[in-house]
Amino acid sequence: MYYSSNGGGFFASVPPVTKNIIIVNVLIMIMTALDRSGFMYETFSLFYPGSPLFKPWQIVTHIFMHGGFWHLFFNMYTLFFFGVTLERIWGPKKFLLFYFVTGIGAALLHMLTQYIQVQVYMNEIANGSAAAATAIHDLMRTPTVGASGAVYGVLLGFAMLFPNSVLTLLFPPVSLKAKWMVIIFAAIELVTGVFSIGGGIAHFAHLGGMLFGLLLILYWKKKYRLYKYE
Repeated sequence: MYYSSNGGGFFASVPPVTKNIIIVNVLIMIMTALDRSGFMYETFSLFYPGSPLFKPWQIVTHIFMHGGFWHLFFNMYTLFFFGVTLERIWGPKKFLLFYFVTGIGAALLHMLTQYIQVQVYMNEIANGSAAAATAIHDLMRTPTVGASGAVYGVLLGFAMLFPNSVLTLLFPPVSLKAKWMVIIFAAIELVTGVFSIGGGIAHFAHLGGMLFGLLLILYWKKKYRLYKYE
């Protein structure tokens, strides 16, 4: 066990925003697991804007929802690993802004891809496709959950600040420089998203988190605010 200088335990040394995001995610996962009515998923997951289940706040709240223990674990593990460093450099307010910009940006790109899918299905329905009608019904009622978009944004932020840091994946145990790992992850998400590989995973949400993280960091660099503690 490691201890911080103020005598608290290891978790006490974690910066406040990273720590509280993890705590809130864990609490919401517990609440969701205890909910037998489906209220949590129907109310706080993200649904396509054309769905009767869509509510505006879902663009934010879905970032704190998860599909199960391992989904939560890997997202929070990655957030902890990279978020601590970014928050210590940027400060709590700036890191929190970055987290929400990447999480909401991920949702926006995901919804854009859904909109394109809906237009394709509508054209197919006009041509008499019953399968397209079923597909559009399923899309309208399929929730999107998870902090993955924001976490991918955090990963990109770390790679841009520390491009030559060597990172080792858990599975498989491969070591790469951060800049190459992020490029590889982005390429995988793009290919799997375009070719619809790995159903049930919002690949373009991951890319959206990276894209909005990139844009925000480039903006900060242009304004000479990248390393300014706020």
